[in-house]
Amino acid sequence: MITLAFESSAKSASVAVCSEMALLSQYFQNNKLTHSRTLLSMAESMLDEIGLSIQEIELIAVAKGPGSFTGIRIGVAAAKGLSWGLDIPVCGVSTLEAMAYQSQDIPADGTLVCPVMDARRGQVYNALFKADNKSNGGQPVRLTEDRAISLEDLSEDLKSYNEPSLLVGDGSAISHAYLKASGIDCHIAPGLQRWQTAYGVALAAAGKPPITAARLEPSYLRPSQAERERGIEDRG
Repeated sequence: MITLAFESSAKSASVAVCSEMALLSQYFQNNKLTHSRTLLSMAESMLDEIGLSIQEIELIAVAKGPGSFTGIRIGVAAAKGLSWGLDIPVCGVSTLEAMAYQSQDIPADGTLVCPVMDARRGQVYNALFKADNKSNGGQPVRLTEDRAISLEDLSEDLKSYNEPSLLVGDGSAISHAYLKASGIDCHIAPGLQRWQTAYGVALAAAGKPPITAARLEPSYLRPSQAERERGIEDRG
């Protein structure tokens, strides 16, 4: 199956195309341009460069959150539009799970893969996975649900597992400093494998059942700022 994947849940953005589990091409940029300007044009350029027609795509995969509210909406809207236009299925995956998939070949078995995205308001978006290269089809094993959590609570959670941790995601740097100071054995994934990528999205989607575009919904975990402000106004 040929999959076109989108990742726009943070400041960086990427698109990738895979055949089965093999990466054919990926475009990645981290230049703070708005994803509404870049995401579809990146996909068009990438497909043109490798000589692949959009009509050859069989599945659209997208990171549905958590992450930037605006970025998630743009990615989900692009996936829905292409799914409807091409009359093909779509698969929305957790941004955090996608990061665990793309970094699966870095840590040794038993290492905790710890995706962390800056959620602001003193929290990170996080889920924990265990690296498992020998069983489970080489897929990371999910240990927790996606959550918005303080670094203090994350530190206590990691202590309970008592395993070395690999940090991935745009919250790695701030999390690493705090967790190391708390006595957590952790390190940051190298280079591109640290950031959210569309290749990880495609890998996470490979083992999941596709759905129709109408059923695809974003996963924000928390209400948006506008919703929070509206709630305050309603209570006032």
